[in-house]
Amino acid sequence: MLNVTDKASSSHLEMLLVCRQAKDNVTQRCRLEEGYDGTAKQMGIPPGSSRPLWAGRPADEAEDVGRVLCEHGLPPQARLAAAEWPPPGGGRPRPAHAARRPTYSQALVSVLKAIWKAAGYPWSVRLNALIPLWMPWVRKHFHLSPEVERQLLAISARQIDRRLRPYKGAARRRLYGATRPGRLLKHRIPLKVDRWDARAPGFTEVDLVAHSGNSGEGEFAYTLNVTDVYSGWTESRAVLGRGQRGVVAALEEIAQALPFHLLGIDTDNGSEFLNWHVGRWCARRQIQFTRGRPYKKDDNAHIEQKNWTHVRKLMGWERYDTAQAVEAMNDLYRHELRLGMNVFQPSVKLIRKVRVGARLHRVYEAAQTPFARVQASGEGEPEALARLKAEQADVDPFELHRRIEEKLGVIYELALRRLSPSRGSLPSQRPTR
Repeated sequence: MLNVTDKASSSHLEMLLVCRQAKDNVTQRCRLEEGYDGTAKQMGIPPGSSRPLWAGRPADEAEDVGRVLCEHGLPPQARLAAAEWPPPGGGRPRPAHAARRPTYSQALVSVLKAIWKAAGYPWSVRLNALIPLWMPWVRKHFHLSPEVERQLLAISARQIDRRLRPYKGAARRRLYGATRPGRLLKHRIPLKVDRWDARAPGFTEVDLVAHSGNSGEGEFAYTLNVTDVYSGWTESRAVLGRGQRGVVAALEEIAQALPFHLLGIDTDNGSEFLNWHVGRWCARRQIQFTRGRPYKKDDNAHIEQKNWTHVRKLMGWERYDTAQAVEAMNDLYRHELRLGMNVFQPSVKLIRKVRVGARLHRVYEAAQTPFARVQASGEGEPEALARLKAEQADVDPFELHRRIEEKLGVIYELALRRLSPSRGSLPSQRPTR
């Protein structure tokens, strides 16, 4: 152990330890040639370029350092290696670099935030695909400079995440379940346990979302949600109670509203679906009827996702139990929400999963609207697609968002507050996502 007592020597203790390490690395084959040896060569020090350890130091300090190096028997090659070591307390000064100017201006972030809010806070990949689609109306609502418009069309999904990160918040939600198992036709309806391989629109997943508030007692509203596996097209209808006739009537209305033929439905094991009314309706319309496994929500993963984005995120966890509330919800579902989600909101679709070691890498196709997927499939009804194309050209998505928020405000006022969560849980007051 080094016994260093004077102040000047102890200040260079770190440097001495490095010298010791350099000494250990010197082999017997190293030889001195005009002050240049294998150790210096190994460290990349050219001949004659190294300076003494005490160069540039005060005379008394240089004398103390040289004395300590000699006392501990460090050979000249180790001293040479230590000569390039920075002095204690800091390394060599780095050249000052000018701070990099931000690529994206605050004006761009403001416009991006407004589009994100009007679109319902979508994921960055979906928002990136949505911007060119909305650009005619963005130019109308915002006075964009050529530079901001260029940046808006060139920004990547990763940069969108970075720019919007300060405005994102997390809100924890509680889920309420009200599904009761149906036993009447359970063994007559086949299970579907394999993955979907839909190559055309028409095969759908169906579910009910309860609007019971904090209590499951009595009669209250449900939303019947239907999503197409191939295109992501989603239709919703509200019903009061989950009676079999009301569910069948809502299914019939949705089948008429779809821009393609309904070929199959896949449901959970609730009694609102596993009954003779739904079974006869499917047989009459020649619709394939399957169900998932009990207590396996992954069997209906597509509709479970849409239950959040299309229903719960908008309607919240309030209790709606009146005919007026059901009619107000259907007015939104049949018009603005249907158009906004299916024609103006791109979505991503999983192509495959690749396992890399312990990680599972998911590969998605480019984000598209459900309307674009139905058009590309060639299986849509021409008249329905023509009407939707005309609406896409005429409807302003920002005005559509304003009408959706206005109707949601009316619906919130129809909630039963006594059996609803606190007012702060309303989606209209949720933190931005």
